[in-house]
Amino acid sequence: MNDGNVYAAACPTRQILDRVGDKWAVLLLGLLMEGPRRFNELRRAIGGISQKMLSQTLKSLERDGLVHRRAIATVPVTVEYTVTPLGATLADAVDPLRHWAENNLQEVQAAQRRYDSQLKSVSPSPV
Repeated sequence: MNDGNVYAAACPTRQILDRVGDKWAVLLLGLLMEGPRRFNELRRAIGGISQKMLSQTLKSLERDGLVHRRAIATVPVTVEYTVTPLGATLADAVDPLRHWAENNLQEVQAAQRRYDSQLKSVSPSPV
């Protein structure tokens, strides 16, 4: 087992935490846990993701061993993505975060509004 220090700037675990903290990766893993998907299916299912970002995120997930890419010999070539066993363990770990975000959205937005209104009521001091 690696005894890395996640708080050290050069610790390689930070690369993994970057993936865990990436909204597109979390959403893709969640969809792929439902079953194999083609590229365009994923793009249609995730509102707001660009083709470039989807491609980059899938490549990163594949590189990390979290997603498997399979090219099917058709004209044009069909590409299908599935979550790997390792990816499934990550999806199981981060899916509660997605649920938390969904369940606490209104409370977080209310807190943001309170915070923003407090900032507006405080006049900036002259420099």
